[in-house]
Amino acid sequence: MKTKVTLTVNGQERSAEVEPRTLLVELLRDQLGLTGTHVGCDTTQCGCCVIHVDDKAVKSCTMLAVQAQGCNILTIEGLAAPDGTLHPMQEAFREHHGLQCGFCTPGMVMMGVDIARRLPGADEKTVREELHGNLCRCTGYQGIVEAILSVANPGAVKEHHHA
Repeated sequence: MKTKVTLTVNGQERSAEVEPRTLLVELLRDQLGLTGTHVGCDTTQCGCCVIHVDDKAVKSCTMLAVQAQGCNILTIEGLAAPDGTLHPMQEAFREHHGLQCGFCTPGMVMMGVDIARRLPGADEKTVREELHGNLCRCTGYQGIVEAILSVANPGAVKEHHHA
C-alpha cells in the first residue's frame, strides 16, 4: 500500500507515492533525484544525510517520508542562489578547505548552516560539540570548523593560507 506525500523541496512543491516504510532520504534520492544528500551509515551515526526540515537540521535517514507531509525541506541542492551563487557556508567550505573526498560535505554544510543560524557568535568548542553527529574520515575537521566559524563568528577565525 502506497501513500501520497506532498512536501515543498527547495522551494518547489513535490509529490510522490511512497511505501509507509520509505525513509525521507530515500524519497529525496531515489524518487526526487536529489542525490546531493548522501547515505553513509543507515544508522544515524554519520550525518551525511543532514537536510533542513522546517528550518531545523535533521538526519533524513531517521525520518520517514510520510512524516515530512506538508513540511518545507531544504537540501544541499537548494542552498545556492538560483543564479548559482554559492551560499556563504558553501563558499566558506571552499575557502577554508573544509572538504577532501566530499562525501560528508553536504551534511556538514547543512549542519554548518544550522549551527550558524542557531548559534551566531559560536566559539570553536561549541562548533566542535555541535558537529558531534557528523563524521568526516578525511579532513581532520579543522577546515570544517574554520569554515563554520567564519560564517557563525567571523572574528573567531584567523586567516590561514593553505598550501
